Amino acid sequence: MKIALIGYGKMGKAIEEIALQRGHSIALAVSIENVEDNTIENIRKADLAIEFTGPEVAFENICRCIDAGVPVVSGSTGWLKHFDEVANYCLAHNGAFLYASNFSVGVNIFFAINKKLAELIAPHPGYDVHIREIHHTEKKDAPSGTAITLAEQLLQVNNTKKKWVNHEAEAPSELAILSERVNTAPGTHIITYSSDIDDIEIIHTAHNRKGFATGAVLAAEFLLHKKGIFSMEDVLGI
Repeated sequence: MKIALIGYGKMGKAIEEIALQRGHSIALAVSIENVEDNTIENIRKADLAIEFTGPEVAFENICRCIDAGVPVVSGSTGWLKHFDEVANYCLAHNGAFLYASNFSVGVNIFFAINKKLAELIAPHPGYDVHIREIHHTEKKDAPSGTAITLAEQLLQVNNTKKKWVNHEAEAPSELAILSERVNTAPGTHIITYSSDIDDIEIIHTAHNRKGFATGAVLAAEFLLHKKGIFSMEDVLGI
């Protein structure tokens, strides 16, 4: 498979390493140093695009890949207010699009555990819940896309929480996401349920970018030759 890497920073280079190990090739690598190469014509040289950029350009990049007729896997965060627009655009153009806030196999298992734990605790109002996430200081968005996914899973089943906030909760209806940025930490997410009797806590800690990069390549292999909108749940059969 020939891959276009739209976003060739640390994550893009980690994806390149895994992709080459798995027998794929890189047809295009776009960074801030060669944005002029990010054209429909160049993207069409690839079988599939993997897009890891910033929230200010992700929407445009994804649509450009769809316009090129090339399936696109995106892991950019901070742009999800446009998700429905992208999904509709993809379907209208008979394209293929897969988005994940986190491609790590371990994190997606963590998502499944988070959903199940939330369902088990929902009938027990004595527990309050909050999320803590820790990332490297270069991360541009807060809270992380992974933390938002975890929060939205909780909001679907928790009867007392109505919205998430990126600070300490000021009302019982608020689900606090506490964000910390620490040197080179790749990423830690902690869900804590507290009651007068006990605490229940689940934690995922990434040690490096390899898990994210491997998952992104697995998602690309899954998406090739497909049409429609997909997620890592489809890739992993969760």
